[in-house]
Amino acid sequence: MASLAPEDLVITQADIDDWPVVRGWAVDEGWNPGQADSAAFFAQDPEGFFIGRVDGEPVSAISVVNYGSDFAFLGWYLVRPDARGRGHGLATWKAALAHAGNRTVGLDGVVAQQDNYRRSGFELAHRTFRYTGTAPAVEAPGDVRAVRPRDAEDIAAYDAACTSADRPRFLARWLDGPGHHAVVRRTGDRVTGYGVIRPGHDCPRIGPLFADTAEDARAVLAGLTAGVAGREVAVDVPENNPAAVALAEESGFTPSFETARMYTGPVRPYARERVFGVTTLELG
Repeated sequence: MASLAPEDLVITQADIDDWPVVRGWAVDEGWNPGQADSAAFFAQDPEGFFIGRVDGEPVSAISVVNYGSDFAFLGWYLVRPDARGRGHGLATWKAALAHAGNRTVGLDGVVAQQDNYRRSGFELAHRTFRYTGTAPAVEAPGDVRAVRPRDAEDIAAYDAACTSADRPRFLARWLDGPGHHAVVRRTGDRVTGYGVIRPGHDCPRIGPLFADTAEDARAVLAGLTAGVAGREVAVDVPENNPAAVALAEESGFTPSFETARMYTGPVRPYARERVFGVTTLELG
């Protein structure tokens, strides 16, 4: 490529057909992206994905996905390795952040970028560790079952209590995406936990894993891993829920990857004690 000067960079909104190349960059970074995530991601905010090109070739990408009027989440901040050090990442970052307007913006930042995020106004909320390990062959309790269409409204309400924003469009695609397996635990008519496992590039990824108690989380985890026993799986565990860390370690998983959840401002309170596994580091 002849020139990679910042003034040659053209930044546009991306569409879903642009994203396989970005996913490939994430694979190269060792992020283990889900194999069928894009449909759910773009369903939440199809205007929240951006790509930078030089001479028509993709060199940078980022997403800033809006959730309602108060909150947005930044992810997929990537620059092609041979195009780094030329200002393309920062230019793409600035163009995409404008999409968030006055919303508080969250992100899960890799260690190498956390100082840069602080300089951009992001403050640390907590660390998250990716735990990986062999899925145990544990039978799930009888009250854990696959999610059914009639569960959707109750799960959406439960999910909203565990996150900083409502996300019904995303969730509708996430629960039944290609290869995604979602399970729910109910006590009477009430949801006490739910989760999703999906194919990743390197191994299946669990997320979310939301539950009222460690016992509920353990039951949901057993339901999620029943079909992948003996295989390596990954789950992103927030450090600010000690019960979640304990469950991951009890399951024989070990930390392999660290990020920091950071925000530019206040976020809606949510039930942190129910978050045993983050949904996805790319969209929160």
